[in-house]
Amino acid sequence: MPDTETLLTFGIESHNHPSYVDPYDGAATGIGGIVRDTLSMGAYPIALADSLYFGPFDREHSRYLLDGVVEGIADYGNAIGVPTVAGSVAFEEGNVGNPLVNVACVGQTTPDRLVTAEAQEAGNRLVLLGNATGRDGLGGASFASEDLAEDAETEDRPAVQVGDPYSEKLLIECNEALIDEGLIESARDLGAAGLGGASSELVAKGGFGAEIDLEAVHTREPGMNATEILLAESQERMCYEVAPENVERVAEIAERFDLGCSDIGEVTEGNYVCEFDGETVVDADADYLAEGAPLNDLAREPAPEPERDLPEFDLAAAVEAVVADPTAASKEWVYRQYDHEVGLRTAVEPGDDAAVLALHDAGEEDEQYAIALSSGANPNWTDCDPEAGARAVAVENATNLAAKGATPLAAVDCLNGGNPEDPETYDGFASAVEGLAEGCVDLSVPVVGGNVSLYNDSETGPVAPTPTLALLGTKNGYTAPPTTVSGEGELVLVEPAEWVAGSDIGSDDPHALGGSLLLENFGGSDRFPAAPAAPGALVDALGRAADLDATLATHDVSDGGLAVTLAEMVSESAGVDAELEDAAALFSEAPGRVVVETTDADALREAVGDDAAVTELGTATAAGELSLTVGEESLAVDVEEIADLRDVLARELD
Repeated sequence: MPDTETLLTFGIESHNHPSYVDPYDGAATGIGGIVRDTLSMGAYPIALADSLYFGPFDREHSRYLLDGVVEGIADYGNAIGVPTVAGSVAFEEGNVGNPLVNVACVGQTTPDRLVTAEAQEAGNRLVLLGNATGRDGLGGASFASEDLAEDAETEDRPAVQVGDPYSEKLLIECNEALIDEGLIESARDLGAAGLGGASSELVAKGGFGAEIDLEAVHTREPGMNATEILLAESQERMCYEVAPENVERVAEIAERFDLGCSDIGEVTEGNYVCEFDGETVVDADADYLAEGAPLNDLAREPAPEPERDLPEFDLAAAVEAVVADPTAASKEWVYRQYDHEVGLRTAVEPGDDAAVLALHDAGEEDEQYAIALSSGANPNWTDCDPEAGARAVAVENATNLAAKGATPLAAVDCLNGGNPEDPETYDGFASAVEGLAEGCVDLSVPVVGGNVSLYNDSETGPVAPTPTLALLGTKNGYTAPPTTVSGEGELVLVEPAEWVAGSDIGSDDPHALGGSLLLENFGGSDRFPAAPAAPGALVDALGRAADLDATLATHDVSDGGLAVTLAEMVSESAGVDAELEDAAALFSEAPGRVVVETTDADALREAVGDDAAVTELGTATAAGELSLTVGEESLAVDVEEIADLRDVLARELD
């Protein structure tokens, strides 16, 4: 075993409204903020995941926002040397006037380096370190809780922070140096409400107060008043609690990294007090400032359940539509802009079910420990059925990890919703929270952190409840089965055992089409598919299946159902020949299913036992094409046509 334990930190945040007003800076500063959260724990950031949601892709403005957001994430993440390795991109009508930009970060540390955001002792100094404070981002916290108006892109631009990734990189390395020398007692990054938010929360968590001299803060603009200094959300800044005898050494290290450093005050036993120009401008109980938000008892009004109203469609046209749908299509245009290999950890790259990253320094020389990361939500699912859809989001992310042979370890969630003062909107949001909680409990996955983003409304209405879940797993070994088939095995579907016996059409039907891309493209409505009865045991079984020597390829079933999954498993050198009972089985997006290419189906059945069913689908072939027989219909699509269909983002944005 290693000489000391390896600890992982995990967090997630949203930067939704800023990314609408200024997609480049809004998304970039979202990266900066969640990375500084990682630094405040004494951890070094090792991986990022981005989950992005926009209006329909055929709208020019949606493409403009996507282009700017991805560029902002890429430029900032690449410059600070933290790889973006996982995530998702979805397009949904409710996001026309309010995109959602959710970013998760994983950090690595050890017990002796762990830092908390809880002030430790009265008499210690408060030190502000990093970029100088300007007027950018003023009102950013309150702006995040406002409905977006039609003129938000011009009127609200001053509330958007402007990031500097090169200063952030210096801050990352400076933070490491400070932790190396044991100079930090507690830490908090400056995000929402700037210095006021960070410093009041830091001391309140420890049961203390503070005395702060706002004139001691290093600023970059002349004539700033107390409110501006206290509440500006200028980026790349940290608030540290430092023992008095260590303040000088902290300043020396900050100077070495060309970062500003101000000794701004003291941790006290009294109130939270700020002085400016000889006057007391704040004198309040720190707990009241940090934890004094009122509780609201909001009304709930459930939306009506959808009826079963299925459209008629041609099989070939339906397969083409879901494979080419921007939500299911290739996201290579996005992740090729990210330097996902920086740090030399990425063993399974973006574009697979989950990313796998090596932990080189966590174990003996002959041991290989890795983590797996998945992140995403499905607004189509939660728009159809907020509770069942959110539960499916949890199962889907866990299935992504299991398909690569990883075991879920912990989760963080970013709960995006509209205006909670509207009863139907609030009921959808609350139901999604309940469903996500139920799913995580069923999976025995603790939710260790998170973020809530409300008032995501615009002139076009509220967003669908969108509970992004980022899931972190562990894995022995760096290798995992690929997504594409080798052409040497048979294809089976590993799925919940209770589904195989069949059931009447209704809410317990795994082949219901509610929330599916098929209905998104062809109209109609249906209830959401059934959830696995025992997802924890199922996910364990899927992981065992992925680890078998006979397993040649794995791919989970998600957006677009088996039609998309099988199309994505085809390569230039190998293809798929599959047979299904009907179109519902082909297009259902019921969670908890993985297609496996295996050379020993009996060994696979023995490995999963009673925790899952193994259903024959067909064979992998040496021909690079997707061959499907559905009922009495058949079709064949070659790999070049599949690639062309799936390349819609690059074709429209390059």
